[in-house]
Amino acid sequence: MATKTVKKVSIGTKPTNKTAPADADAWVDKRDTGQTEQMKRLTIDITESLHRAIKAQCAMRGTKIANEVRELLLQKYGNN
Repeated sequence: MATKTVKKVSIGTKPTNKTAPADADAWVDKRDTGQTEQMKRLTIDITESLHRAIKAQCAMRGTKIANEVRELLLQKYGNN
């Protein structure tokens, strides 16, 4: 008769629902982003191939996609 090997897996402690310290929220609210105007988030859907092309070009230039898109939008709509 063959013996069965039992593998024991230890599970870490249960995560807690600790809230972030108040000073962390204050830091985020007061951090200097170099912007004089509050930033807003924009979400768009693009094809995978377009995303891949943008990402590759940005990687070769060492830039971030967000910065490239922001610059294009400024060229089109100006810096009002």
